[in-house]
Amino acid sequence: VYVLNLATNKTEKIISKITLLATGGNGQVYRSTTNPAIATGDGVAMVYRAKGRIENMEFIQFHPTALYETGIRGQCFLITEAVRGDGGILRNHAGEAFMERYDERKDLAPRDIVARAIDNEMKIAGTENVFLDCRHFSKEKFVEHFPNIYEKCLSIGIDITTNLIPVAPAAHYSCGGIKTDEHGRTSINNLYAAGECASTGLHGANRLASNSLLEAMVFAHRAFKDSISKIDSIHNSSKTDGIGDWKTDGTNAPKEMILITQSVKELKLLMSDYVGIVRNNERLHRAMKRLDLLFEETEALYQKTIVSPQLCELRNMITVAYLIVKCAQFRQESRGLHFNTDYPNK
Repeated sequence: VYVLNLATNKTEKIISKITLLATGGNGQVYRSTTNPAIATGDGVAMVYRAKGRIENMEFIQFHPTALYETGIRGQCFLITEAVRGDGGILRNHAGEAFMERYDERKDLAPRDIVARAIDNEMKIAGTENVFLDCRHFSKEKFVEHFPNIYEKCLSIGIDITTNLIPVAPAAHYSCGGIKTDEHGRTSINNLYAAGECASTGLHGANRLASNSLLEAMVFAHRAFKDSISKIDSIHNSSKTDGIGDWKTDGTNAPKEMILITQSVKELKLLMSDYVGIVRNNERLHRAMKRLDLLFEETEALYQKTIVSPQLCELRNMITVAYLIVKCAQFRQESRGLHFNTDYPNK
């Protein structure tokens, strides 16, 4: 593997008997996400370029209630579903408790149903958020159960005892990724994957709350046990002798970072608008056409520019976005987290 040393800004070569990918999710391809800034799908993109097997990328889980802050994009503060479990009520800008129109379980419906309902309410009203009503909670009860949420809301001027909490869906978890078996083994020899970047099949088309711990802990431990059982029998092939150092001939420092940052903005916007909670064939087609253009521009820049974290992440995000769209186009039905209005009942 070639790695970019951020301390020296040099690209180094590392040869290993066994490699474990634990690169996390890909929520940063969307405008709003609960994921950290590093969740750019690097592991999935690398395995795809190495011709490894990737699956189920269309199943992107959106958390229905991330805190909405005007003008703030990127990583969002999560308002746990436990707030609704304790009696929080979703309301639109007209003050209507709208969930009863979408599901008999009202605010206790599953994540995907609640997220789609909120998305629909926002589209109908032309707004960027709805509200979570906790005004009927006692302050003591709320602070006891949700101290971090209380402090965060208070820090931006929201008193939950008198104010509604503005919320909107945000990309939260990728159920697909690098296909692995029960031991974390990928389709590439001696390459393992664990955590959100892996697709174990555990979640199917929709993940239940907290089940991500299985991929992050149980399957990571299985990958560890399987790898140490065979590492001593692996001998680095003579083929590795022919792997040269990273070549920088003909490359230059980027003249303008705007060429990268603007492409990131475009990517996030098109994925959020066309490949979000609710999709259709026309949106997916448009997304793919725009991704093709972004890919061509970025590859041209990559070939002539010295690598940087920003350029590598953009390249990986475009690859992951392509995989999400392609998988969504292949799945001509609505299932779990993938809802296509052209196939609402199929």
